Amino acid sequence: MDYIWFDDKSSIINQLPRNFKSAAIILSPFIQMPSNWVSFKQKNWFEVKYPSDEEILRYGKAISWKTIEQESSFSNHKELAVALKTSILALEPEYSRIDLMEKINLKRNIYYPSEDSLSPLLIKDFLNVISSKGANNLYFSAPTQNKSGILQIKTTTTLDICDISNGELMLVDENFEFAFLSLYDSFSTLFLTREKNIASTVQTLNWEAVVCDDKTRLNWYL
Repeated sequence: MDYIWFDDKSSIINQLPRNFKSAAIILSPFIQMPSNWVSFKQKNWFEVKYPSDEEILRYGKAISWKTIEQESSFSNHKELAVALKTSILALEPEYSRIDLMEKINLKRNIYYPSEDSLSPLLIKDFLNVISSKGANNLYFSAPTQNKSGILQIKTTTTLDICDISNGELMLVDENFEFAFLSLYDSFSTLFLTREKNIASTVQTLNWEAVVCDDKTRLNWYL
């Protein structure tokens, strides 16, 4: 199965493979770890380490973009997205906003959303959506790892998905009803479906997302 590549020069909708009808950009949640949590990767108590996927699943709690926006005085998702991407040097100089980056106010034990990869805190939802129309198997493609294959949904765990790749990864059900693609240098996942009313799925699962219209590009925040 070939990976589906999108560029930021034209709208996402105009680049959809013909079997898909709509798309949404799902915002990966921030991660809150318990106040007494210390990563097993830390050598010293004062050393800061990002939690592993296993630690996130065992101890982590999802924190919404809206919460961080309120605590950091951002006006909307676009401002926070630009701030995050500025902080990881993922924007061209003319688009970087140091002033927004400096507004990011994360309380102790709150960490950035998963970068480049699917959020461990959302993968269970993704698997449920993929199986919602009776699919038993999913295809995966991880181009940077040169991996692709088929997994049985019922026996596949979130950690199984995490272990495939820490970079670009696409999940597609066997009937090509749904697809989930992680986005490079980003804190979001691209969700594709054959259904026209993608907003209802997003709302039902309580995802924070940008529902794509005919003008929405990958760089929706600019």
